Amino acid sequence: MFGPQVPSVTPAEVGDDAYLLDVREPEEWAAGHAPGAHHVPMMEIPARTAEVPADVEVVVVCRSGGRSGQVVSYLMGNGWDNVRNLDGGMMSWAAAGREVVNEGGQQPRVI
Repeated sequence: MFGPQVPSVTPAEVGDDAYLLDVREPEEWAAGHAPGAHHVPMMEIPARTAEVPADVEVVVVCRSGGRSGQVVSYLMGNGWDNVRNLDGGMMSWAAAGREVVNEGGQQPRVI
């Protein structure tokens, strides 16, 4: 119905060495994100694909998994075979007890 299924991982399956690619909007990122994640908003991906590594596991994340799934599909269609969607996005990341941080000094949250 929505095209081929994209490979995904759960928050528990994300290793410490994974490259987390957060494709949410700047205000979502500022409110809270995974430690060590790299921020490239979804609409900037086509112009910034050079920033996406091809030699390590890349886990793409958004709020709930929809936008990141589209980015995984796009990257796979452009030669990446090392990309996975974070099942449930940052909502499932936080619900699983994984750390959420921000640089604003306020309580990190997922919006």
